[in-house]
Amino acid sequence: MTLQERIEQSRTHHFITVFPFTTNHHATLFGGKAMAIMDEVTFMCATRFCRKALVTVSSDKIDFEKAIPAGSMIEAIAEVIHVGRTSLKVKVEIFLEDMYKDGRELAVKGVFSFVALDDNKKPIPVLQGLEIED
Repeated sequence: MTLQERIEQSRTHHFITVFPFTTNHHATLFGGKAMAIMDEVTFMCATRFCRKALVTVSSDKIDFEKAIPAGSMIEAIAEVIHVGRTSLKVKVEIFLEDMYKDGRELAVKGVFSFVALDDNKKPIPVLQGLEIED
């Protein structure tokens, strides 16, 4: 399998309905809840990519483009965008969809970084043991 095929195979989609208990006093999704969703879907994507134990080490700039109201549906899409020696960067975008109208729009985007660890919590090569063709 090529590196690009592995990236495509690990792309991860996560759908969620925004219920009132996940919103703030403006009846929009808590920013922290959006970030937790982003961390979770990027973790799943990174794990699917390398099948190794991973930890989140950072999140790059997160842009909140549009408020997400209660009663909306959202789709978080994560994709590996960079493979280092022991780390991965995963881009995530959250799309907002009105439950009763066609169409959707980008609401939140960001990038999360992960490091692969061995049993002793020491960094290991991300691609170690994977058969990646050039």
